[in-house]
Amino acid sequence: MKKVISTPNAPAAIGPYSQAVQVDNMLFASGQLGMDPVTGSFVEGGVKEQTVQAFKNIHAILAAAGYTINDVVKTTVFLADMGDFAAVNEIYATQFEGAFPARSAVAVKTLPKNGLVEIEVIAAK
Repeated sequence: MKKVISTPNAPAAIGPYSQAVQVDNMLFASGQLGMDPVTGSFVEGGVKEQTVQAFKNIHAILAAAGYTINDVVKTTVFLADMGDFAAVNEIYATQFEGAFPARSAVAVKTLPKNGLVEIEVIAAK
């Protein structure tokens, strides 16, 4: 059974998609940008600040579904510039305890609203 997850503590979807969808014990969260859910704008600063905010949004979505960051089994990191890989990794490494989830990281031509980083997660209980 499919359950749509939504929380005001993360930015609202900017298109025809859900913040996350839960199927049985799996949670599939849409990519999160470094946008403040209150203002709808990117946080001030650069890629590090946007990465921190993206993870705040991820934590909020996970919590709304009853998951934690430790339930994340797979992430995908989308970068507007692969030159930001090390800076994003610095923040990324602080988000997980114990074993890291599987991950893909790719550079893309452009992210929505010209963001610098977008992160999506899959979690399982």
